[in-house]
Amino acid sequence: MLRVHFTPEDIGRVRMAGEPDPMWETVFTLFRLTRPGQTPIFGPWRDQVVPATRRADLDILLPLIRGPYYPDFLTPAEGQLGLPYAIEALLSTPTARLRQDMLELARLGEPTPSWMRRLAEGDRPVLERVAGAMRSHYEVAVAPFWSEAQAHVEADRSRRARALLDHGVEGLLNSFRPMMQWSSPVLEVETPFEQSIELDGRGLILVPSYFSWGAPDVLRDPTLPPVLVYPVERDPAAFWAAGPAANGGSVAALIGQTRTSVLESIGDGSTTSELARRVGVSAASVSQHTSVLREARLIHTSRAGKAVLHTITPLGAALLGDRPVEPPR
Repeated sequence: MLRVHFTPEDIGRVRMAGEPDPMWETVFTLFRLTRPGQTPIFGPWRDQVVPATRRADLDILLPLIRGPYYPDFLTPAEGQLGLPYAIEALLSTPTARLRQDMLELARLGEPTPSWMRRLAEGDRPVLERVAGAMRSHYEVAVAPFWSEAQAHVEADRSRRARALLDHGVEGLLNSFRPMMQWSSPVLEVETPFEQSIELDGRGLILVPSYFSWGAPDVLRDPTLPPVLVYPVERDPAAFWAAGPAANGGSVAALIGQTRTSVLESIGDGSTTSELARRVGVSAASVSQHTSVLREARLIHTSRAGKAVLHTITPLGAALLGDRPVEPPR
């Protein structure tokens, strides 16, 4: 069990990351190679990625990411600024941090290759090999799927933002049930490890992740900037069905002008009543159209308090011709 303890100052310092973190996503893809998660979601991804992975990258990364603990230095805070900043931060990891992380890894009791002992001593060539493997594996396992992952993260952020606007930070934290349990001033998360984190006024960054699966995760050193990385809801059919974009006229011919207007009006997330006002039809009519769009995997619908929130899926965005989000490089 993970327990995150808030002070009154921390409540006002909770924020959400704007996009997936490339370093955390890279780490999670390594878990998906060894512990796949749901086949309908990750099976097609594995089929595409496994043949493209480099054995040399896995030989370096899998010994570091193999159990209930993996080194904090692999997921520096700079990952939220983009991959180049994160790789530079990894290369700048102090020897004391490397030594501490490698000591924690050794406590798992599994055999460790000799290069890991050199890494614990701050060996620069070994550290460069690790950084190079992280970048190389990211390019194969994360970058080709960045736009789809970003779309799922944006849908999740829309849902959380609605909870925040309607009910404040307490509502935001309560929106994570049953994945997390908020009972002020403690957020409890079911994890395979025991840990308590005292925020002490530092606040908390919530990082939505596509390739995470199961329990949320944190940096294990409680003195590091507090982040909590959690898995977003995924729609496997929407994720893997996205195909070539169509133009607006073709979309209207395919699904009808009113449904096209509903789809185009969703934006970053809209309730049924908001869509009715924007499109100029009744709420009952919108409900019928959103039901069809949801059946076609073009939108995702979730409950945000008493309201129903509709967000567009990657398939819906592709149908409208939205340009894919460029992955960080």
